[in-house]
Amino acid sequence: MTAGSGTQEPATGRRTPGAQLLGLLVFLAASALVAGLGGLATANNVNGWYATADKAPWSPPNWVFGPVWTILYIAMAVAAWLVWRRRSDGTRPALTAYAVQLALNVLWTPLFFGLYPALGTPALWIAFGIIVALAVAVAVTVLYFGPISRTAGLLMLPYLTWIVFASSLNLWAALNN
Repeated sequence: MTAGSGTQEPATGRRTPGAQLLGLLVFLAASALVAGLGGLATANNVNGWYATADKAPWSPPNWVFGPVWTILYIAMAVAAWLVWRRRSDGTRPALTAYAVQLALNVLWTPLFFGLYPALGTPALWIAFGIIVALAVAVAVTVLYFGPISRTAGLLMLPYLTWIVFASSLNLWAALNN
C-alpha cells in the first residue's frame, strides 16, 4: 500500500494499473497540448508567408507534417510513460530532460512560423538556435530513457531523426529567406 492512498502497489515498485492508465492519459494529453499549440502557431502562416518561402529542395509536401507529428507525439508520450512507470532512480532526471525538450518543442513553432512576419530572417535564425537546442535535449532524453526502458529510448529515436531533419529545413529557410 502506498502511504495514504489505500491502493495496493505491486511488489516490483511499479504503479497500479489504474495509475498507469491515468499516467498514460496525462502524457498523451501533454503531447496533444503541445501539438495543439503548434497547430495554432502554424495555422495562419503555413498558407501565409511560408507558402511563398524559399524551401529546401528536400522539404516534403505540407500534408506530410501532420501525420508525421501525430505519430511522433504519440511515440514520445508512450516513451515518457514507460519511463515514468518504472519508478527507477533515473526517472526524475529522465522526465526532467523530457520536459525540457517538450518546452523547446512548443517554443520552436511560434518562433519559426509566427515571428517571421514581424522580424523576417532573424526570426528564422532564432528558431534555428531553438531547434538545435531541441535536438540536443532530445538526444539527452534518449540517453536518459534508454537505461530505464530500452523501448522508451528507441521510441524517441524517430523523433530525434525528425528534429535533425527539421533543423536542416530551418537552416535552409534561414539562409534563403
